[in-house]
Amino acid sequence: MSTAPSPTTSAGISAREAEQVERANAAGTTPVLFVHGLWLLPGSWDRWAELFEAAGFSALTPGWPDDPETVEQAKAMPDVFAGKGVGQVADHVDAIVARLDRKPAIVGHSFGGLLAQILAGRGRSLATVAIDPAPFRGVLPLPISALRSASGVLRNPANRNRAVPLTYEQFRYGWGNALPEDEARTLYETYSVPAPGAPLFQAATANLNPRTEVKVDTENPDRGPLLIVSGEKDHTVPWAIANASYKRQKRNPGVTEIVEMPDRGHALTIDAGWREVADKALAFVQRFA
Repeated sequence: MSTAPSPTTSAGISAREAEQVERANAAGTTPVLFVHGLWLLPGSWDRWAELFEAAGFSALTPGWPDDPETVEQAKAMPDVFAGKGVGQVADHVDAIVARLDRKPAIVGHSFGGLLAQILAGRGRSLATVAIDPAPFRGVLPLPISALRSASGVLRNPANRNRAVPLTYEQFRYGWGNALPEDEARTLYETYSVPAPGAPLFQAATANLNPRTEVKVDTENPDRGPLLIVSGEKDHTVPWAIANASYKRQKRNPGVTEIVEMPDRGHALTIDAGWREVADKALAFVQRFA
């Protein structure tokens, strides 16, 4: 099996991403971009993409720059993830949006939820759903569970320039704490890949660095409608962080809503209850598409 990342075009967009853009433009329907966060790949959105396609949207699942095609490839060549920062990934997704004939809705999870808000703040989104989104500059709460979830990366400054995998114990605490043991183990083996350490360091210092890339224009009137989804039992992005993000976003003149999913952890987009979360996101996007 080849372990090379997906081939890229001259613009740095992968061949897979370019094909999805072409297909969406040919369909003439509203595009929806699904943006993953750390420790996942675009394939983690496959079931969501099928659901939204069935509802009449064109689904796109952009990767981060140099994302391998499969979990097996990602584990075989972890160094391809190293050094990717929030600004680089936001610009990569923005470049894909720029190729679309119609303004898309954007759905993101974790750091993908942060990226979705960054793009919305640039006026690039028709409607945005940020699921358990990583915090941005101005979001102040630092719950102990969030610090513990990030500690595996942050405790070693050298990890800023490395790709760092989660151990199963770290995944179990940060992602699978609301799941049965066997499901948590299966999700870890099926989906979890190494991730760049840089975004976690950027988020950790965002409120100390006025020039940080981890910032969102929450007041842009072109931001569009925004829904924040929070898992009640999420250790990685607890309610305190999600709600603080919501309060910052409420300054926007557009529709801004938040919903808490009972008994759900950070794995809520990939676990057995994914459909309940996806239906919430779909209903929100359908209101404004």
